[in-house]
Amino acid sequence: MTKISIIGSGFSSLSAACYLAKQGHNVAVYEKNSTVGGRARQLKKQGFTFDIGPSWYWMPDIFEKFFNDFGKSTKDYYQLDKLSPAYKIFFSDDEITIGDCLDKICDEFERIESGSSEELRKFISKAQENYDIAINKIVLKPGLSPFELVTKDTVTRVDQFFKTISSEVRKKFKNPKLISTLEFPVLFLGAKPSKTPSFYSFMNFADFGLGTWHPKGGMYQVINAMQTLAIELGVEINTESNVTKINVKDGKAIGITVNNTEIESDYVLSGADYNHSETLLNKEHRQYSDSYWEKKTFAPSSLLFYVGFNKKLKNIEHHNLFFDTNFDVHAQDIYDNPKWPEEPLFYVNFPSITDKSMAPDGCETGFFLIPIAPNLEDTEELREQYFDIIIDRFERKTSQNVSNSIIFKESFCVKDFKEQYNSYKGNAYGMANTLSQTAFLRPNLKSKKVANLYFTGQLTVPGPGVPPSLISGKLAADLITKHHSKKI
Repeated sequence: MTKISIIGSGFSSLSAACYLAKQGHNVAVYEKNSTVGGRARQLKKQGFTFDIGPSWYWMPDIFEKFFNDFGKSTKDYYQLDKLSPAYKIFFSDDEITIGDCLDKICDEFERIESGSSEELRKFISKAQENYDIAINKIVLKPGLSPFELVTKDTVTRVDQFFKTISSEVRKKFKNPKLISTLEFPVLFLGAKPSKTPSFYSFMNFADFGLGTWHPKGGMYQVINAMQTLAIELGVEINTESNVTKINVKDGKAIGITVNNTEIESDYVLSGADYNHSETLLNKEHRQYSDSYWEKKTFAPSSLLFYVGFNKKLKNIEHHNLFFDTNFDVHAQDIYDNPKWPEEPLFYVNFPSITDKSMAPDGCETGFFLIPIAPNLEDTEELREQYFDIIIDRFERKTSQNVSNSIIFKESFCVKDFKEQYNSYKGNAYGMANTLSQTAFLRPNLKSKKVANLYFTGQLTVPGPGVPPSLISGKLAADLITKHHSKKI
């Protein structure tokens, strides 16, 4: 039986492990941390439950398709609830509530800008067409050749790869609040709206068309489900197993070194940070130089706070965006002139509003996130300074005092991303999906230098985010299976 060793246990690694085990391979996963999940781990403290990483459940169809591939459904593993409303955006002079269907969202747009709902329906209709092409055709390609992108659907939309989301949105909508609302979803792709191809408007359909969901118990329930499925399929999962070397002989991967023990393998697949994975190889076996990585546009890092409150909070929803400062200025502080932002936008998630299991009775679980440039200086003093900034603004915008109600808070930032995930420059979301970093222009799923060595995850295809990571695992598994069947 073919032995496959997988490095890391995030969404893409667990996805690949399931597909490879289904094909009859002997699959073992090696995770350096004490629990599986990679960046999607969980923190439990004093009765509070926090998702350490991803907290948005978008594109429910992708999760459903994944489990369907194994004759299962998401409901076999976790309860999924559609959020109503999906989220709330706080501006300096107003609040926008994004409802759980397009009709409600159109009403809200109309309230802000008369006549905008008609434009919104057209925009989302086009975004839905793009979603269908992207999800059912483009993202399922392994990024081996530019010709994968050439289909009758993409040829007729080629202009959308050269226009940007920003220019398309601003052509149709004049109110800055509506513009920010429509530009926000592409931040999940890790790039400025002014650098993201307009074809990626399919993210707006994911938002307004498919809605925002919550797995009861948090996003970690998806990791639990995938781990359970992997074990059912015969995958061996090893935690506290730090991989320090990918072993190569005669130009072929022959195994890995874990906790100073060599483990022989027919194939090696790394779902760890791509740059870090290549440092596990001798220099002559690496595909990408230091200068290659240095030139790439990376998605932001984040300063995160996990806060337990001893009371229920008011005037908030499950997901909340604080856009009460300048969106463009903060984006410049991330991408153009990397520095700590003076007036950061931030996001807050209170899962205990819809899911009582995530906080003790009468309490609230709060997850605060500030997007920042990767590789910034990261000190306890800076973390404290920024916590004070956002809590002060949070209290003012929601008209309540919460700082006296904090039981505890923990933080996570650039240093932690580097130490716990071996993340390049401490990035949180991988590599940005700009035009020059799309599809075949991203780091390869298959090593060009070492036979039987493959990669998966958000730095390779299709890109950042949880649903693309599930797909990335499938693509890598398919390439290994294809390569192996040719050898037999």
